[in-house]
Amino acid sequence: MITAASIDPRIQELRVTKDEIIAHLADGRVISVPLAWSWRLSEATPAQRAKFRIIGNGQGVHWPDLDEDISVDGMLHGVPAPRPRSGVADAKPRNPGRQSASKRY
Repeated sequence: MITAASIDPRIQELRVTKDEIIAHLADGRVISVPLAWSWRLSEATPAQRAKFRIIGNGQGVHWPDLDEDISVDGMLHGVPAPRPRSGVADAKPRNPGRQSASKRY
């Protein structure tokens, strides 16, 4: 008898603590990543962290109140969520040695 088994990792159960995101996978593995990998989750309240749903037949997790998604592949391969750059504060001048027209004398 041949039994087909999925080789794709899938999340069956998820728990979020104050320090970690812990996923129980369908194949029996338990994996975790630091909560700091998701700046949205690390800055969220415990109630916001607790409100999630497993999506895509276990391929990821979605937090609707935070607009955050984490995939099981991202957890397995070590892909932290990048923090977006804030507009003006991080903007660099195009020509740092050149004054703008409004500052010329």
